Amino acid sequence: MQRLLMIAGTALLAMTAHASAEGDPVKGEKIFKRCAACHAVGENAKNKVGPQLNGVVDAPWGRIEGFKYSNNLVELSDGKVWDAATLDVYLTKPKDLIPKGKMAFAGLRKEEDRANVIAYLAQYKEDGTTE
Repeated sequence: MQRLLMIAGTALLAMTAHASAEGDPVKGEKIFKRCAACHAVGENAKNKVGPQLNGVVDAPWGRIEGFKYSNNLVELSDGKVWDAATLDVYLTKPKDLIPKGKMAFAGLRKEEDRANVIAYLAQYKEDGTTE
């Protein structure tokens, strides 16, 4: 039974990653405006209430120097990266992934919205450039 659950979970993550990779960055930019009060991207992005998100896709958790992450994120972060599947879970409902995290945002219900935001964020390299 445990093996079956593990296989099902792996398949679900694989499908989620595939869906996220197919998002539309133009649509994602519009959706990201909801995030912009707390997060920034781009060449001059600075930390706000939340960390700037340049290069976040496939980056380790808690990587931004000088940003005060929640203790819970730090405790859970060992070896974890913000791949598309993890970002999809987090953007669905942040408290499900990091229960005692700082993120007050309730989440994005629509799978398409999450895929579009992830595609938008994936454009940004760590230095804030997109090319």
